[in-house]
Amino acid sequence: MRRFWKSIYKYRVAYAYVAPFFILFLIFSLYPIVAGFGLSFFRWDGMGSKHFIGIENYINLLKDSLFWTAFRNTVVIGVIAHIPILLGGMALAYILNSKLVKGANLFKTIYFMPMVTSAVAISIIFTQLFSNNYGLINYVLKLFGAEGYNWLGGDGSLIKVAVIVMNAWKWIGWNMVIYLAGMQGINTDIYEAAKIDGAGHVKTFFSITVPLIKPIILFTLVQSSIGMFNLFTEPFILTNSSWTGGVNNGGLTLMMYLLGKAPQGGTAYGYASSIAYVITIFIVLCSLVFNKLAEEK
Repeated sequence: MRRFWKSIYKYRVAYAYVAPFFILFLIFSLYPIVAGFGLSFFRWDGMGSKHFIGIENYINLLKDSLFWTAFRNTVVIGVIAHIPILLGGMALAYILNSKLVKGANLFKTIYFMPMVTSAVAISIIFTQLFSNNYGLINYVLKLFGAEGYNWLGGDGSLIKVAVIVMNAWKWIGWNMVIYLAGMQGINTDIYEAAKIDGAGHVKTFFSITVPLIKPIILFTLVQSSIGMFNLFTEPFILTNSSWTGGVNNGGLTLMMYLLGKAPQGGTAYGYASSIAYVITIFIVLCSLVFNKLAEEK
């Protein structure tokens, strides 16, 4: 123990420099995490006294059909939307990295702009695009003789389609930048050798590019899983700021369900905390699965 304190004293200046980070981390990150987990075992309305109820919040959550509706919507939107996000981002990155187009910097900016644009502004624009009466998408469909759809209304089944399209359009540029950075780190001699051996772009992509950026692909998959379970702004705006996710809960996501309980839509803080930790478990499980699938054989 004396050796430990001697080491602290010896490097006291270095510890003084890093101390602010750890102090802020303890106050604003670690303490809320621990306190939130403890709160999930209580019934509390945010004002009165807390009542310890054990795992009752978790039991009620697993019995709540609305929770499973939100979970199903979240997974459907996340899985389908991230197919074009991941594959499209990779394809765009490969095209820009292989110099197949001129003005690559211009295209990088164009593709990435949706990412830095306000999510609320994008949601409002897509609300107009998917409007039943005067939306551009229905207008185009009618030009080709097809019947327009009530995307954001009706029985609520098409709300997820609107969220998927908007989510994919917004995030594809983000993945493109990440994949492009990884591809630019690959030695060009490998591509030159493949070209000499007669490998085309498809062969080069699947035999060289994809295996070498495998850790980056894993990173984007984990990041996408976190984004999937945190999806809130887009469906919330598209469903006219409805905490229930629109008609028949068609656009209800887990994050909307959580915030609908507390602090925005209600005062069930203990119940909301239990939802947050169940979402955390889902994210951890997804990360473990992706890491297992990415292990070297």
